[in-house]
Amino acid sequence: MHHGVMMFVTDYSMGPAELAVAAEERGFESLWFPEHSHIPASRRSPWPGGPELPKMYYDTMDPFVALGAAAAVTDTIKLATGICLVIQRDPIQTAKEVATLDRISGGRFLFGVGAGWNAEEMENHGTDFGTRFELMRERVLAMKTIWTEDEAEYHGRYVDFDPMMAWPKPARKPHPPVLVGGGFPHGARRAIDFGEGWMPIGGRDLDVAELVPRFRQMAAEGGREPDDLPVTAYGAKPDADTVGRLSDAGVDRVVYGLPSAKADEVLPILDRHAALAG
Repeated sequence: MHHGVMMFVTDYSMGPAELAVAAEERGFESLWFPEHSHIPASRRSPWPGGPELPKMYYDTMDPFVALGAAAAVTDTIKLATGICLVIQRDPIQTAKEVATLDRISGGRFLFGVGAGWNAEEMENHGTDFGTRFELMRERVLAMKTIWTEDEAEYHGRYVDFDPMMAWPKPARKPHPPVLVGGGFPHGARRAIDFGEGWMPIGGRDLDVAELVPRFRQMAAEGGREPDDLPVTAYGAKPDADTVGRLSDAGVDRVVYGLPSAKADEVLPILDRHAALAG
Protein backbone atom coordinates (compact mmCIF):
# COMPACT_ATOMS: atom_id res chain seq x y z
CA MET A 1 0.00 0.00 0.00
CA HIS A 2 1.22 3.48 -0.90
CA HIS A 3 1.34 6.38 1.55
CA GLY A 4 0.81 10.05 0.67
CA VAL A 5 0.31 13.36 2.44
CA MET A 6 -1.86 16.40 1.76
CA MET A 7 -1.79 20.02 2.86
CA PHE A 8 -3.68 23.22 2.21
CA VAL A 9 -0.57 25.21 1.33
CA THR A 10 -0.90 28.87 2.26
CA ASP A 11 1.29 31.92 2.80
CA TYR A 12 1.67 30.90 6.47
CA SER A 13 2.44 27.20 5.92
CA MET A 14 5.47 25.39 4.56
CA GLY A 15 5.88 26.31 0.93
CA PRO A 16 5.00 23.70 -1.70
CA ALA A 17 8.60 23.16 -2.78
CA GLU A 18 9.89 22.83 0.80
CA LEU A 19 7.10 20.39 1.67
CA ALA A 20 7.63 18.33 -1.49
CA VAL A 21 11.33 17.87 -0.76
CA ALA A 22 10.62 16.86 2.84
CA ALA A 23 7.93 14.36 1.78
CA GLU A 24 10.10 12.82 -0.92
CA GLU A 25 13.05 12.49 1.48
CA ARG A 26 10.83 10.52 3.86
CA GLY A 27 9.70 8.11 1.15
CA PHE A 28 6.12 9.22 0.64
CA GLU A 29 4.63 8.06 -2.64
CA SER A 30 2.51 11.14 -3.31
CA LEU A 31 1.85 14.76 -2.34
CA TRP A 32 -1.67 16.18 -2.63
CA PHE A 33 -2.93 19.77 -2.78
CA PRO A 34 -6.65 20.67 -2.65
CA GLU A 35 -8.46 23.51 -4.35
CA HIS A 36 -10.81 26.37 -3.53
CA SER A 37 -10.73 29.40 -5.78
CA HIS A 38 -12.39 31.46 -3.01
CA ILE A 39 -14.92 31.20 -0.21
CA PRO A 40 -17.99 33.44 -0.57
CA ALA A 41 -18.53 35.61 2.50
CA SER A 42 -22.18 34.57 2.84
CA ARG A 43 -21.16 31.08 4.07
CA ARG A 44 -24.56 29.63 3.27
CA SER A 45 -23.29 26.17 2.33
CA PRO A 46 -22.50 23.99 5.36
CA TRP A 47 -19.06 22.42 5.41
CA PRO A 48 -19.35 18.59 5.48
CA GLY A 49 -16.49 18.39 7.98
CA GLY A 50 -18.17 20.28 10.82
CA PRO A 51 -19.80 23.53 11.94
CA GLU A 52 -16.82 25.83 11.39
CA LEU A 53 -14.92 26.10 8.12
CA PRO A 54 -11.16 26.14 8.89
CA LYS A 55 -9.20 29.23 7.87
CA MET A 56 -6.98 27.27 5.49
CA TYR A 57 -9.94 26.76 3.13
CA TYR A 58 -10.05 30.51 2.53
CA ASP A 59 -6.30 30.78 2.01
CA THR A 60 -5.16 27.77 -0.01
CA MET A 61 -2.91 28.35 -3.03
CA ASP A 62 -3.73 27.35 -6.59
CA PRO A 63 -2.91 23.63 -6.79
CA PHE A 64 -1.40 23.61 -10.27
CA VAL A 65 1.01 26.47 -9.60
CA ALA A 66 1.95 24.92 -6.24
CA LEU A 67 2.46 21.46 -7.76
CA GLY A 68 4.59 23.00 -10.51
CA ALA A 69 6.88 24.38 -7.81
CA ALA A 70 6.97 20.95 -6.19
CA ALA A 71 7.76 19.26 -9.51
CA ALA A 72 10.79 21.49 -10.04
CA VAL A 73 12.56 20.28 -6.88
CA THR A 74 11.63 16.58 -6.80
CA ASP A 75 12.33 13.47 -8.86
CA THR A 76 10.13 10.57 -7.75
CA ILE A 77 7.18 11.65 -5.64
CA LYS A 78 3.82 11.71 -7.41
CA LEU A 79 2.05 15.07 -7.48
CA ALA A 80 -1.71 15.18 -7.13
CA THR A 81 -4.77 17.36 -6.88
CA GLY A 82 -6.98 16.36 -4.01
CA ILE A 83 -9.32 17.50 -5.29
CA CYS A 84 -9.48 19.70 -8.37
CA LEU A 85 -12.87 21.37 -8.68
CA VAL A 86 -13.32 20.74 -12.39
CA ILE A 87 -16.90 22.01 -12.18
CA GLN A 88 -15.44 25.49 -11.60
CA ARG A 89 -12.86 25.32 -14.40
CA ASP A 90 -12.76 25.68 -18.15
CA PRO A 91 -12.01 22.16 -19.43
CA ILE A 92 -9.85 23.23 -22.38
CA GLN A 93 -7.55 25.34 -20.23
CA THR A 94 -7.52 22.78 -17.42
CA ALA A 95 -6.57 20.04 -19.89
CA LYS A 96 -3.55 22.12 -20.86
CA GLU A 97 -2.59 22.70 -17.21
CA VAL A 98 -2.80 18.97 -16.48
CA ALA A 99 -0.75 18.06 -19.55
CA THR A 100 1.85 20.74 -18.80
CA LEU A 101 2.27 19.63 -15.19
CA ASP A 102 2.49 15.98 -16.24
CA ARG A 103 5.15 16.91 -18.81
CA ILE A 104 7.35 18.97 -16.51
CA SER A 105 7.11 16.33 -13.77
CA GLY A 106 7.99 13.45 -16.08
CA GLY A 107 4.60 11.76 -15.87
CA ARG A 108 4.15 12.01 -12.10
CA PHE A 109 0.74 13.69 -11.97
CA LEU A 110 -2.41 12.14 -10.42
CA PHE A 111 -5.61 13.98 -11.30
CA GLY A 112 -7.92 13.84 -8.30
CA VAL A 113 -11.25 15.44 -9.19
CA GLY A 114 -14.53 16.18 -7.46
CA ALA A 115 -17.68 18.25 -7.69
CA GLY A 116 -17.38 20.00 -4.34
CA TRP A 117 -19.90 21.12 -1.72
CA ASN A 118 -19.93 24.95 -1.75
CA ALA A 119 -22.94 25.94 -3.84
CA GLU A 120 -22.31 29.68 -3.77
CA GLU A 121 -18.65 29.20 -4.76
CA MET A 122 -19.86 27.29 -7.81
CA GLU A 123 -22.48 29.93 -8.57
CA ASN A 124 -19.74 32.56 -8.80
CA HIS A 125 -18.21 30.43 -11.57
CA GLY A 126 -21.54 30.06 -13.37
CA THR A 127 -22.06 26.46 -12.25
CA ASP A 128 -25.46 25.16 -11.16
CA PHE A 129 -25.25 23.08 -7.98
CA GLY A 130 -27.98 20.71 -9.11
CA THR A 131 -26.23 19.65 -12.33
CA ARG A 132 -22.64 19.69 -11.07
CA PHE A 133 -22.13 15.94 -11.36
CA GLU A 134 -23.27 15.78 -14.97
CA LEU A 135 -21.02 18.76 -15.70
CA MET A 136 -18.04 17.08 -14.03
CA ARG A 137 -18.53 13.94 -16.09
CA GLU A 138 -18.63 15.83 -19.38
CA ARG A 139 -15.64 17.99 -18.54
CA VAL A 140 -13.54 14.96 -17.59
CA LEU A 141 -14.52 13.09 -20.76
CA ALA A 142 -13.81 16.17 -22.86
CA MET A 143 -10.35 16.54 -21.30
CA LYS A 144 -9.58 12.89 -22.00
CA THR A 145 -10.42 13.55 -25.63
CA ILE A 146 -8.07 16.55 -25.72
CA TRP A 147 -5.24 14.52 -24.14
CA THR A 148 -5.53 11.55 -26.47
CA GLU A 149 -6.56 12.85 -29.91
CA ASP A 150 -4.65 15.01 -32.38
CA GLU A 151 -7.88 16.67 -33.46
CA ALA A 152 -10.17 16.54 -30.48
CA GLU A 153 -13.87 17.33 -30.47
CA TYR A 154 -16.62 16.88 -27.92
CA HIS A 155 -20.35 17.47 -28.15
CA GLY A 156 -22.35 17.21 -24.97
CA ARG A 157 -25.03 19.07 -23.09
CA TYR A 158 -22.57 21.15 -21.05
CA VAL A 159 -19.34 20.92 -23.05
CA ASP A 160 -19.34 21.46 -26.80
CA PHE A 161 -16.41 22.15 -29.12
CA ASP A 162 -15.57 21.34 -32.73
CA PRO A 163 -12.32 19.68 -33.84
CA MET A 164 -9.32 21.46 -32.34
CA MET A 165 -5.63 20.93 -31.71
CA ALA A 166 -4.11 21.32 -28.27
CA TRP A 167 -0.61 20.48 -27.06
CA PRO A 168 1.33 19.44 -25.09
CA LYS A 169 -0.10 15.99 -24.60
CA PRO A 170 0.56 14.39 -21.19
CA ALA A 171 3.76 12.42 -20.71
CA ARG A 172 1.81 9.56 -19.18
CA LYS A 173 -0.14 7.50 -21.70
CA PRO A 174 -2.95 7.59 -22.45
CA HIS A 175 -3.22 10.33 -19.79
CA PRO A 176 -2.77 10.82 -16.04
CA PRO A 177 -5.20 8.68 -14.03
CA VAL A 178 -8.40 10.44 -13.05
CA LEU A 179 -9.22 9.58 -9.44
CA VAL A 180 -12.81 10.49 -8.66
CA GLY A 181 -13.58 11.73 -5.17
CA GLY A 182 -16.89 11.07 -3.48
CA GLY A 183 -18.81 8.84 -1.12
CA PHE A 184 -20.58 5.52 -1.51
CA PRO A 185 -22.46 4.57 -3.59
CA HIS A 186 -22.78 7.63 -5.83
CA GLY A 187 -19.13 8.72 -5.89
CA ALA A 188 -18.09 5.10 -6.38
CA ARG A 189 -20.43 4.81 -9.38
CA ARG A 190 -18.94 7.95 -10.92
CA ALA A 191 -15.44 6.53 -10.50
CA ILE A 192 -16.51 3.36 -12.29
CA ASP A 193 -18.22 5.37 -15.03
CA PHE A 194 -15.42 7.75 -16.04
CA GLY A 195 -12.46 7.36 -13.68
CA GLU A 196 -9.33 5.33 -13.16
CA GLY A 197 -9.77 5.11 -9.41
CA TRP A 198 -12.02 5.97 -6.47
CA MET A 199 -11.05 8.41 -3.73
CA PRO A 200 -13.41 8.42 -0.72
CA ILE A 201 -12.68 10.68 2.24
CA GLY A 202 -11.88 8.55 5.28
CA GLY A 203 -13.52 9.55 8.55
CA ARG A 204 -16.60 11.25 7.06
CA ASP A 205 -19.07 8.57 8.14
CA LEU A 206 -17.41 6.17 5.72
CA ASP A 207 -15.72 2.93 6.72
CA VAL A 208 -13.57 2.69 3.61
CA ALA A 209 -12.17 -0.73 4.52
CA GLU A 210 -15.69 -2.13 4.78
CA LEU A 211 -16.71 -0.60 1.46
CA VAL A 212 -13.83 -1.87 -0.69
CA PRO A 213 -15.37 -5.31 -1.44
CA ARG A 214 -18.68 -3.67 -2.33
CA PHE A 215 -16.90 -1.22 -4.61
CA ARG A 216 -15.00 -3.98 -6.36
CA GLN A 217 -18.22 -5.94 -6.89
CA MET A 218 -19.92 -2.83 -8.24
CA ALA A 219 -17.01 -2.28 -10.63
CA ALA A 220 -17.22 -5.83 -11.98
CA GLU A 221 -20.99 -5.52 -12.42
CA GLY A 222 -20.37 -2.27 -14.29
CA GLY A 223 -18.04 -3.96 -16.77
CA ARG A 224 -14.81 -2.62 -15.27
CA GLU A 225 -11.84 -4.67 -14.11
CA PRO A 226 -11.67 -3.99 -10.34
CA ASP A 227 -7.87 -4.13 -10.34
CA ASP A 228 -7.87 -1.19 -12.78
CA LEU A 229 -9.68 1.00 -10.23
CA PRO A 230 -7.42 1.54 -7.20
CA VAL A 231 -8.93 2.94 -4.01
CA THR A 232 -7.30 5.94 -2.32
CA ALA A 233 -8.38 6.57 1.29
CA TYR A 234 -8.06 10.34 1.41
CA GLY A 235 -7.71 11.90 4.84
CA ALA A 236 -7.09 8.52 6.48
CA LYS A 237 -6.66 8.43 10.24
CA PRO A 238 -2.91 8.08 10.88
CA ASP A 239 -2.83 5.19 13.31
CA ALA A 240 -1.53 1.67 12.91
CA ASP A 241 -4.88 -0.05 13.43
CA THR A 242 -6.65 2.02 10.79
CA VAL A 243 -3.81 1.67 8.32
CA GLY A 244 -3.67 -2.07 8.92
CA ARG A 245 -7.41 -2.46 8.29
CA LEU A 246 -7.20 -0.45 5.09
CA SER A 247 -4.22 -2.45 3.87
CA ASP A 248 -5.94 -5.77 4.64
CA ALA A 249 -9.03 -4.59 2.76
CA GLY A 250 -7.01 -3.94 -0.39
CA VAL A 251 -6.89 -0.15 -0.30
CA ASP A 252 -4.13 0.92 -2.66
CA ARG A 253 -3.19 4.25 -1.09
CA VAL A 254 -3.72 6.20 2.12
CA VAL A 255 -3.32 9.98 2.25
CA TYR A 256 -2.73 11.67 5.60
CA GLY A 257 -3.61 15.27 6.32
CA LEU A 258 -1.06 17.83 7.48
CA PRO A 259 -1.73 21.15 9.21
CA SER A 260 -1.16 24.37 7.31
CA ALA A 261 1.89 25.23 9.39
CA LYS A 262 5.63 25.85 9.24
CA ALA A 263 8.33 23.20 9.18
CA ASP A 264 8.92 23.10 12.93
CA GLU A 265 5.37 21.82 13.42
CA VAL A 266 4.97 19.77 10.24
CA LEU A 267 8.24 17.83 10.03
CA PRO A 268 7.70 15.83 13.27
CA ILE A 269 4.23 14.91 11.99
CA LEU A 270 5.70 13.83 8.67
CA ASP A 271 8.15 11.61 10.55
CA ARG A 272 5.33 9.96 12.49
CA HIS A 273 3.30 9.40 9.33
CA ALA A 274 6.35 8.00 7.54
CA ALA A 275 6.79 5.45 10.32
CA LEU A 276 3.37 4.02 9.52
CA ALA A 277 4.65 3.07 6.08
CA GLY A 278 7.19 0.78 7.69
